[in-house]
Amino acid sequence: MASFHLRHLPVFLLIAGWLPISAAQATTPTQADIAYGADPATQLDIYLPARAAQQPWPAIVMVHGGGWRRGSKSAASVVDNKADHWLPRGVALISIDYRLLPTDPLQQTADVAAALAFIQHNAAQWHIDPQRLVLMGHSAGAHLVALLSAKVATMGDSELQPWLGTVALDSAAFDVPAIMQTRHLRLYDNAFGKDPAFWQAVSPLHQLTQGMPPLLAVCSSKRDTPCPQARAFASKARELGGRVEVIPLDMTHREINSALGFDPAYTAQVDNFLASLDPAFATPRGTQ
Repeated sequence: MASFHLRHLPVFLLIAGWLPISAAQATTPTQADIAYGADPATQLDIYLPARAAQQPWPAIVMVHGGGWRRGSKSAASVVDNKADHWLPRGVALISIDYRLLPTDPLQQTADVAAALAFIQHNAAQWHIDPQRLVLMGHSAGAHLVALLSAKVATMGDSELQPWLGTVALDSAAFDVPAIMQTRHLRLYDNAFGKDPAFWQAVSPLHQLTQGMPPLLAVCSSKRDTPCPQARAFASKARELGGRVEVIPLDMTHREINSALGFDPAYTAQVDNFLASLDPAFATPRGTQ
């Protein structure tokens, strides 16, 4: 097990379910509340490795969850363990906010695309390599990054450039029509409404095209929906020549987010995927 420090206590309590999300305060960013769009909600925080880079840093771009209606880029469960693990390895972390409901998930996905394009175009000023970016999201954020990845090849005039790959942490919304046509949580009604055409438009499975970046889907085997949906998405992606890997974990939905960077076996599996995208994610340059 990774070594435990007192600064991990809030996240440990969060994982255990003893501390509400709003009570956990995250690591201090290197630069905070950088606007990437006109709306006040479209901001991002940057966490940089402490030591000067010998070459531009690779970076993980993190998209928080919260049922498409709440959540924060600065929550401890979103940032702390990830920053503790990757910053010493010479990997930067960028955490973004986006417009929440009633802004619909299609527009939220456009916000994620705008944030990623902004980072690509401005990376040099933070000593980040725009060619070495990985997109990551949890829960609703995992749905958004999966949807963006599935449809990126058809975006046409988008300013967004290719990125290395995507990590979707426990999305249960790869197949939106399947969710909406069976018994489901009310939060899905709030996000996806009643229009079957919109369900298709926001469904990563139904938007899949050739040219999708490699994707890792981490799913909770404690829940009924995420792993079967992830496997169906992976199967269709492979038929189209894409690469999707699925890692089922005996963890709760919350733990899959909070424990990444802290649980050594789980984190190693994600690290292996990142390293397969680019060796820069395997080299602990920040400690050299």
